Amino acid sequence: MKKFFTLVVISTIVTSCSQTSEQSASEADLKLFLDEVEESNLKEGPIVSSAYWIGSNFINFDSQNIVADYGKRYALKSLENSKKAALFNDLETSPSQRRQLELLKSSFVMPPPFNDELAGELSSISTKLEAMYGAGEHCFEDGECYDLEAFEQIIDNSRNPDELLRAWQGWHEIGKPMRPLYMRMVEIGNQGSKELGYDGLSDLWFSKYDMPAEEFLEEIDRVWDEVKPLYDALHCHVRGELNEYYGDEIVSLDESLPVHLLGNMWGQSWSNIYDLVYPSSIETSSVDVTKIIEEKNISEIEMVEYAEDFFLSMGFEPLPSTFWERSLFVKPQDRSVVCHASAWNLDPAENDLRIKMCIEKNEEDFITIHHELGHIFYYQAYNHLPTLFQGGANDGFHEAFGDLLTLSITPDYLKNIGFISKAEAEEVKEDAVGLLMKQALEGVVVVPWALMLDKWRAGVFDGETAQDELNQSWWDLRQSYQGIKPPSNRSEEYFDPGAKYHIPGNTPYTRYYLARIMQYQFHESLCNGMGFDGPLHECSIYGNEYAGEKIISTMAMGQRLPWQDAFENLTGTRKLSGSSIVNYYRPLKEWLDVQNENRICGWSK
Repeated sequence: MKKFFTLVVISTIVTSCSQTSEQSASEADLKLFLDEVEESNLKEGPIVSSAYWIGSNFINFDSQNIVADYGKRYALKSLENSKKAALFNDLETSPSQRRQLELLKSSFVMPPPFNDELAGELSSISTKLEAMYGAGEHCFEDGECYDLEAFEQIIDNSRNPDELLRAWQGWHEIGKPMRPLYMRMVEIGNQGSKELGYDGLSDLWFSKYDMPAEEFLEEIDRVWDEVKPLYDALHCHVRGELNEYYGDEIVSLDESLPVHLLGNMWGQSWSNIYDLVYPSSIETSSVDVTKIIEEKNISEIEMVEYAEDFFLSMGFEPLPSTFWERSLFVKPQDRSVVCHASAWNLDPAENDLRIKMCIEKNEEDFITIHHELGHIFYYQAYNHLPTLFQGGANDGFHEAFGDLLTLSITPDYLKNIGFISKAEAEEVKEDAVGLLMKQALEGVVVVPWALMLDKWRAGVFDGETAQDELNQSWWDLRQSYQGIKPPSNRSEEYFDPGAKYHIPGNTPYTRYYLARIMQYQFHESLCNGMGFDGPLHECSIYGNEYAGEKIISTMAMGQRLPWQDAFENLTGTRKLSGSSIVNYYRPLKEWLDVQNENRICGWSK
């Protein structure tokens, strides 16, 4: 799962509104206020975005000072405009104006109090945390030092449990110094949220979905109940296969899975252990995209061009030349950068769109590029709207459109772009279970992870999680939702949440949960609309104009209307459902049920 970045600057304080009160606010005041906000966003937004781009691409003392300064100044301006927006609460407005006001009031992830000193402290902490992650490395007693990429090479590829344990523990050392900074940030953010009229950060975060926060949380839990039997069956099978490989002392047949054995630093994807969990006794033919990229000597930029071609095949407009000139595709050798893949909308008026990632020539990054361009083409579709409407219908939409394309990287798609022959595509399709297993080890596995992460944050934000139980709470939730446990004792000396970018990077994570659910609903709806007749997992929207028209029209709505309207435009329904992901993986679930007949499923610890 990858983060995208877009900075909407709610800037310039409207002086003409400074004397406005709830009693005297007029339609003219409101129009002037919104016009001034729009003008300021267009003028100052690109400058702030450039500052963040520099801060992420040139991690040093000076760049972090610049980012912290911009963050402080524009957070305070945004805060004042949020408060000014509240002055129009009792004024009769058009639906469009009311929505802009509500978006202004809820535009923060970590709002500062209206206090210059606290705003500066909050901005400084946020900058420090992101830099600590981006420049993070751990040196062992033998003098060997590793950054995240080096540790991930081990976690992703090794089968030696001792080597895996050392790498996992090494990277998780970086969280220790983050703990006090993080808790201070939460303290300040809670104060800022209350000043905006929310009960705290948790209330602010979950009030952005065009429905009461409590109702929204009930909805996402309802959908998880629909998906959970599929996850439980997959978990049971994976545990059985890992037990056979590693033995009872390392993997118990009735306990949670040790996270360091799952082929991913955070256990959010298990795709790297595919060869261990899909029995080699089964005759199968699979596509090794990494090998194809190597054999064809496809460059990093060419990998991006393949992803662009996917969108062009559905009727999207080509990316601007500046995208190719200004994006970062390859990790620089001369400086520290945040390599976490991201998509940037730096200057909407000029369509200055960029991705930033340290592309590796492998299948994982080939898929990731398709995802990131989903964000980019979403930006391009809605950049014509007023700046306050330049966003996904909800934050999950951005991720869902990025993820949607990954379901269309089918054998037929790989045949169409010249990666494999028609005969090879047909041969691969014969083993539906193998194909679905490979996808499920990421697409299904990530669902409970994406759900629990913000549940942990909500507990911290609300004070329900005691400060001396931060790490314990993290692992309790991971065990409950994922059936995953740490490979060694993790006391409160550690701050293991800090080892995941989205915690120090302060990126809400519920968006990724929504994205996974909506991704499959989008896919099923588009395939049905195309008249596709076959197994859902064989459907690709590549080259289909009907799918393109549906996606483009939905993207172009931005966040101008409630997300349910955009959702209905594409799917024909206003309700989230786990049925599409269950339908997609039905052949796999039937196979798993047979494999698990004599196994103990579930976990107690």
